[in-house]
Amino acid sequence: MPALTTTSDGFLLHGAPFRIVSGALHYFRVHPDQWTDRLRKARLMGLNTVETYIPWNLHQPEPGTLVLDGLLDLPRFLRLAAAEGLHVLLRPGPFICAEWDGGGLPHWLAADPDMRLRSSDPRFTDVIDRYLDLLLPPLLPHMAAAGGPVIAVQVENEYGAYGDDTAYLKHLERSFRTRGVEELLFTCDQTDGDHLENGTLPGVLATGTFGSRVESSLRRLREAQPEGPLMCAEFWIGWFDHWGGPHHGRDTEDAAADLDRLLSAGASVNIYMFHGGTNFGCTNGANHHHAYAPTVTSYDYDAPLTESGDPGPKYHAFREVIARHAPVPDEPAPAPSPKLPPTTVELTHRTPLFALAAGPVHATDPVTADDLGQRAGYTLYRTTVPAHGPGLLHFAGGVGDRAQVFLDGAPAGVLERERHEEALPVHVPRPDAVLEVLVENMGRVNYGPRIGVPKGLLGPVAFNGAPLRGWDCHALPLDVAPTAGAPATEPVTTGPPCVQPAFHHGRFEVGTPADTFLSLPGWTKGQAWINGFHLGRYWNRGPQRTLYVPAPVLRAGGNDLVLLELHGTTAHRAHLTDTPDQGPSSP
Repeated sequence: MPALTTTSDGFLLHGAPFRIVSGALHYFRVHPDQWTDRLRKARLMGLNTVETYIPWNLHQPEPGTLVLDGLLDLPRFLRLAAAEGLHVLLRPGPFICAEWDGGGLPHWLAADPDMRLRSSDPRFTDVIDRYLDLLLPPLLPHMAAAGGPVIAVQVENEYGAYGDDTAYLKHLERSFRTRGVEELLFTCDQTDGDHLENGTLPGVLATGTFGSRVESSLRRLREAQPEGPLMCAEFWIGWFDHWGGPHHGRDTEDAAADLDRLLSAGASVNIYMFHGGTNFGCTNGANHHHAYAPTVTSYDYDAPLTESGDPGPKYHAFREVIARHAPVPDEPAPAPSPKLPPTTVELTHRTPLFALAAGPVHATDPVTADDLGQRAGYTLYRTTVPAHGPGLLHFAGGVGDRAQVFLDGAPAGVLERERHEEALPVHVPRPDAVLEVLVENMGRVNYGPRIGVPKGLLGPVAFNGAPLRGWDCHALPLDVAPTAGAPATEPVTTGPPCVQPAFHHGRFEVGTPADTFLSLPGWTKGQAWINGFHLGRYWNRGPQRTLYVPAPVLRAGGNDLVLLELHGTTAHRAHLTDTPDQGPSSP
């Protein structure tokens, strides 16, 4: 029998009345050495539960594998939650959305173009079952039935916004049950339109997702489910940002008032997000409604606990609201974490990116990054252009997602998927000039029908209508940045700026490691690593203007900073500051 059961209007935990007061905390968006700190702060705000997704694409980078270490050591995270006295809501998907790369679906699913994602197509359900065969055994000891913290497991995620394949949802329910999951199962869907009708499953608890209009949302949930607990499984108290857009926030008093309405109605809640964290590396997703819009590196979400783990205004306001309805620890609210003193880093060496390209795939026409087996990162394409003079380069099918074009090493222009660009006017300097196209995967779509759209060059390329044939295609995943001692590294001089993409290397000293924020005035676009830890993307397009550097990334003494700058720059310095800058807020 599951530890968490339902009555006609509420929950019982081990037979006693229980209200879930939860907050979202994604272990994969937080440095593992900070999990304990974030969980403690969740308890101190008054939460009795935390919720987390499970990103299939990172846990299973290739079929038949399972990664459970570092940022992905979910069993350790569950042990730490239990040690803090917190219960856990587990959301394994297989689709998670979460503004996460591909919504958590592995890129390698696209190897079968006929597979129907998120459906009862046996080709899809078979790979899910093989994944669950590997994922669930190490998690079962952490289920409440075995004395662990996990009291409920979600079936799919907001499925009613995508489809209505009940057979698919039933398959997932059976897959969890036959593999030993005894705990309460639930679905979650937006409460408007026909989402609840399409995404719910008989015998499985239905929950809603919304951020406002509490009374009407709970009413629609009750109409869809006449008996059982009322629960908002995602109570949206902030929002995420896209590159080139504003920084989103939500008024604290407004969010707190709606939280009070939820709890006053007797409902359970999962605050989304309690602590947003960071899209480290190349893990951010993207939306694609009218245009492609990639998500920024920060997932701060204007949450109660900021990206760097400091209590913000919502933390204190929510703590007061929760105290009216549930026990809150009789302990002081946590203080902000120490910050590193402002530090300037000199970038003294650089390594040209193109010099590191090796092992190309030769093809008549460009092949996609997916055909090269690459989840994230960059793809470099090389060929020659027989003709010379002015003309138009045409990229059939466009680019996925941002292409920088070079002729004989000189920048010739940029194409972007979000602008629906497929052609670029250029001047070819000579016959048989070398054409290089560097394509950045800016994040896979995480919501809607465009999930699974490929990356890289998406079709043949022509110059003035004449097809360009014979391409060298290089996968550049950039999982690890080169060191300053890598081949082709050279000292930075005061001469002309580097016009091609290059890694820039610098060293700086730290006394006592503490949280800090990387500021890059004068730099345009790229990636950043400190001591080999991939902080994520930067872009002067904003809104985000600093990258969060977790204290555990730093070490007392010498530290290494590496920037992959994609454009020419005369900048030779970076700055570590004690204040984050998420950019200007929306009105």
